Amino acid sequence: MGNYGGQPVLILPEGTLRSSGKDAQRQNITAAKAVGEAVKTTLGPKGMDKMLVNSIGDIIITNDGVTILEEMDIEHPSAKMMVEVAKTQNQEVGDGTTTSVIIAGELLKKAEELLDNEVHPTIITKGFSIAKTEAIKHLESISEPVSLKDIETLEKIAITSMSGKSVEMISPLLAKIVVESVSKVAENKNGKIFIDNENIKREKKSGASIEDTKLISGIVIDKEVVHPAMPKKVSNGKIALIDVALEVKETETDAEIRITSPNQMQAFIDQEQKMLKSMTDKIVKSGANVLICQKGIDDLAQHYLAKEGIYSIRRAKKSDMEALSKATSARIVTNLDDLSQKDLGSADNVEENKIGGESMTFIEGCKDPKSITILVRGSTDHYVDEIDRSIEDAIGAVSSAVSDGKIVYGAGSPECSVSVHLKKFSQKLTGREQLAVKAFADAMEIIPRSLAENAGLDPIDTLVKIRADHEAGKVNSGIGIIDGGTINAQEKGIVEPLKVKTQAIKSASDAAEMILRIDDVISASKSGPQPGMGMPPGGPPME
Repeated sequence: MGNYGGQPVLILPEGTLRSSGKDAQRQNITAAKAVGEAVKTTLGPKGMDKMLVNSIGDIIITNDGVTILEEMDIEHPSAKMMVEVAKTQNQEVGDGTTTSVIIAGELLKKAEELLDNEVHPTIITKGFSIAKTEAIKHLESISEPVSLKDIETLEKIAITSMSGKSVEMISPLLAKIVVESVSKVAENKNGKIFIDNENIKREKKSGASIEDTKLISGIVIDKEVVHPAMPKKVSNGKIALIDVALEVKETETDAEIRITSPNQMQAFIDQEQKMLKSMTDKIVKSGANVLICQKGIDDLAQHYLAKEGIYSIRRAKKSDMEALSKATSARIVTNLDDLSQKDLGSADNVEENKIGGESMTFIEGCKDPKSITILVRGSTDHYVDEIDRSIEDAIGAVSSAVSDGKIVYGAGSPECSVSVHLKKFSQKLTGREQLAVKAFADAMEIIPRSLAENAGLDPIDTLVKIRADHEAGKVNSGIGIIDGGTINAQEKGIVEPLKVKTQAIKSASDAAEMILRIDDVISASKSGPQPGMGMPPGGPPME
């Protein structure tokens, strides 16, 4: 609302809500802190789970940060920004989502204290930016190298990632599967290791023990053979991947065929059969004994393929076709005339198996596959989903460590080391930014504090001990979750990728800085009549 010559001037539409200055900052900070508090109890090996029930009654039980935040029905814009922190962390490194959100919430809590002391938001954001850069530098200085050859270390990373999840008891077995799968799909490009996690396909099936989870050196497709007379198992598979329908095509333009005698009808049917036979002959001629088709296969074509003993699947997903191409070295063919022996892929064994009451095709024994499958098993659907999320996090952690080539030791030791370092670093600054850097240092202690609280330990006593160790130069000193006190995280094998820690600090700091810069929130009115706005013109709607 403005004022011109004594007359009010309406700038914003009716129903718009606006808060500005300190009120806007307080509301934003409170909403963002609430998101951090929501996931804080899930952190660490002794973290608790959350049960999420959606509007139609579906249940998810998990302690995975990004899953919790994605499933929560969050409306406040600042709270949504915290969800973006978790999503970014998940996309970039696949793990550490809870850590990033907790740090962001604590940074805002410390910033609120500075705002109460009349420190300007611009000074705070500048100090946070300085602290973020220094924290990342310090983490890199205490990191250690790792490579694909360090199998034992990579398995420890996977186990650390899965600690606190419902799969913790069986994590050594899953860690071996995760590390082997990452090793298989890793590619060396110009001397740098590149890993695309999309090449590790996961198929979930309930009705068995978690111990039945296994790595398939190939691809599992949720499809069965199209004809009962086809073989259910093929050894030494020669696989053809085609993106063309084995059906008689309809004409591109509208056409009408006039048939005036039975002979013409028979000739028409014979011609259709001839076309389909010609198509299947091209597949037979290529030497293929397994056919995966992305489109449909006509009933008559199925009959011809069955007579030739060719294992055939139709309507395979595009993602499965691409995965099969990478696993078997087959080329996806879009024109049957181009299909030849050199386009075929190979696998030692192609077999239809019943898993969890459903028929699935296993394409195993591929030579040097660049796309593989982890068959995830568990007793119930909810349990399988949580196992799958744990494996996904572990894959993200291991692949991040290998891609980045650096690790740090966990149990809260990196965050405490950063905190101690930043407190010393802040003393070199002369401006008010010193207060913001010190606040950033204090905020980093939220991770060891949360780990201690979730384990039922006294957070103050624990923090005092771990702080003393780090000030004495014990860089790998972390929290002993089991018996309290401090431990050497390196000796206990608690290993985390450097990238998980640096990305968490970057994401959290950037989100906190962005929220602190906001001093005006203008919310547009929702469409449609609002409460108190009266009835629409024309009176009430007619029945």
